[in-house]
Amino acid sequence: MTHARVWRFRPPSGREQEFEQAYSGTGHWAKLFEQAPGYRGTVLLRPSRSDDWWLTIDRWESEEHFKAFERDFGVQYRGLDQELEGVAGDEDFIGAFEED
Repeated sequence: MTHARVWRFRPPSGREQEFEQAYSGTGHWAKLFEQAPGYRGTVLLRPSRSDDWWLTIDRWESEEHFKAFERDFGVQYRGLDQELEGVAGDEDFIGAFEED
């Protein structure tokens, strides 16, 4: 079982490349997540239409691994969130899912 967390984003016009660099599977968020045990990777899905939503899927070995990340890296998480303020534009947490 893999724990997946899905977010949707609509970065501001003209900041798409900056967004992609920050939110891709090799971006700033992934580099932070990689420091935690149980992280399995991030996928960034680009919309086929320019005015649509981007999606990220962050995968963890289990929900417990994600909760441990939140506990152990909360300060760094909040710091990166502040640093990237405005890059993500509109954002919504879609939900947490389990996949086989």
